[in-house]
Amino acid sequence: MTTTRQAAEHEPVARVLPMLSVPHLDREFDYLVSAEQSDDVQPGVRVRVRFHGRLVDAFVLERRSDTDHVGKLGWLDKVVSAERVLTHEVLRLVDAVAARYAGTRADVLRLAVPPRHANVEKKAPSPLEPLPSATEPIDISGWSVYSGGAQFMAALADLRAARAVWQALPRESWALRMAEAAAVTVNSGRGVLAVVPDQRDVDRLRAAAVSTVDESRVVALSAGLGPAERYRRWLSVLRGDARLVIGTRSAVFAPVAKLGLVMMWDDGDDSLAEPRAPYPHAREVAMLRAHQVRCAALIGGYARTAEAQALVRSGWAHDLAAPRQALRLRAPRVVALEDSAFAQERDPAARSARLPSVALDAARAALAGGAPVLVQVPRRGYVPALACGRCRAVARCRHCTGPLSLPGRDAPGAVCRWCGRDEPALRCTKCGSDAVRAVVVGARRTAEELGRAFPGATVITSGGDGVVDAVPHRPAVVVATPGVEPLAEGGYGAALLLDSWALLGRQDLRAAEDTLRRWMAAAALVRSRADGGVVVVVAESAIPTVQSLIRWDPIGHARVELDSREEVGLPPAVHMAAVDGAAAAVTALLDAAELPQTGERIGPVELPVGARRPPGVSAELPVSRMLVRVSREGGLALAASLRKAAAIQSARHDQEPVRVQIDPLHIG
Repeated sequence: MTTTRQAAEHEPVARVLPMLSVPHLDREFDYLVSAEQSDDVQPGVRVRVRFHGRLVDAFVLERRSDTDHVGKLGWLDKVVSAERVLTHEVLRLVDAVAARYAGTRADVLRLAVPPRHANVEKKAPSPLEPLPSATEPIDISGWSVYSGGAQFMAALADLRAARAVWQALPRESWALRMAEAAAVTVNSGRGVLAVVPDQRDVDRLRAAAVSTVDESRVVALSAGLGPAERYRRWLSVLRGDARLVIGTRSAVFAPVAKLGLVMMWDDGDDSLAEPRAPYPHAREVAMLRAHQVRCAALIGGYARTAEAQALVRSGWAHDLAAPRQALRLRAPRVVALEDSAFAQERDPAARSARLPSVALDAARAALAGGAPVLVQVPRRGYVPALACGRCRAVARCRHCTGPLSLPGRDAPGAVCRWCGRDEPALRCTKCGSDAVRAVVVGARRTAEELGRAFPGATVITSGGDGVVDAVPHRPAVVVATPGVEPLAEGGYGAALLLDSWALLGRQDLRAAEDTLRRWMAAAALVRSRADGGVVVVVAESAIPTVQSLIRWDPIGHARVELDSREEVGLPPAVHMAAVDGAAAAVTALLDAAELPQTGERIGPVELPVGARRPPGVSAELPVSRMLVRVSREGGLALAASLRKAAAIQSARHDQEPVRVQIDPLHIG
């Protein structure tokens, strides 16, 4: 027996957005709402609709009294949950991100709204008591050392939309400073969102935040929580219980109520770039959000990216930096290799040795003084890259062409870093030689070498799966890869920055910028010059990046970097799209796109080494990359034209899939 549905009495039409990643279906559709569903079908709830004969998830965008659809409307199949998980503010942000990165709203929504867990949703937490109107004053004296720091804190207290790029001093407790800024904003009745690169930073910032903000109002979001716990915490943010949200890149979409401040630490970290379509960068999303809601913004770090400097140059943000006199009191002494006849005579092996005498002397002095020594190595593992001992050709796997590595000293043979296959008998494919040499020495091999160089000293390794958070104040050699350097009680006595060529020699637009960022992150953990702190970078002092480290001048380095990119027309001075796919599909997409008049095609070239193939492209087809460059003013027009062309191409079904990335982190 068929039951006749009765349409809702008021606003019987629901306009929904199906979660379909196909570009030509990135639009709203109207469905009828039954009388039984009417109370639950509200803007922002999850529903299921029948689309082309199958059930798909969707979000309700609005209720309407009429429709512009000329045919017969279908019925909403099911209300998944009455929880309004998509807020109006987040929907605006999703629209802006999709437009900025030439993506579909469904793909952005998958980043913004986590998957539902019914049991978590049913166990609604009891509402928290309102925040007390009277709060204890926050000590912001730590900000007074920075020019404009006190004024920035005053602006936060007055709920003004102040925006700044903060240059943190060496040995600065960045987590405590950001917690103070958050507390000032929370005490003024507004919410705060803080985005950091990884879980270690989340834990540090949360530990500092609970000393200034009520712990029940602080929520930490990260992928390591697990789906159920992450959804439970996300719901507490949605329901208004959280006033300070701390998380990794996806937390930038968190539905914080009455947002008053968006903060980001170390925006140059690669982990802040989303590897899933439409590939947004958390910094750009955060700045879009701050612009939309007219709230304050703070980008902090020991170093500075060209993108952050562009915000300062445009006037959108202002500098928060300490005077040079204060910097000299906090910075360690930085030593590099000298390129002079006297230096060569004093230490003939300095330019060829991995650990020149100046580095060994600095380490011995620090250990003798009872302080730990930090050794930064660019690569983890034992020997992460091998090459032919005769012709120097890089050793690659016979199955997938991935780089071969040596996992340990007693390993029977090499192992591919991509597919994991063993290669017991190495033979060069170019010259036939069976001799091999190390291209890069990893952290574990370095730890072995240092154990022999400093007999009796404790050697600690931090990297990969064995990350160490902190080390005590005692003599020890700490070998760490960039980004996982442990904190040292009282600071390190010395830091040795090894294998600089492995960082500076990369064929990457951001090689110099990223190298200085990694060096400064390690050097910032070292004691000041007055306390005997020394940083030795094993690189020639004439290199501009090394000079910036010696002078501790990340702002100057960022200015030069931005100027050089303006001269050659590279982001962020321009906007650039990377279009990857089969040659015929890429050409068809660009021919269908109505590119801005300032648009310039560059390429095609082979897909850069290390870049993943676009999903859905046949494995037999070679993949190429075409770049399209436009002026800063033409960025949205470029994204819109590529978005429209992708929709046309997907509707025709006559070409292989094409991947579009706007301002990718790595161009080639």
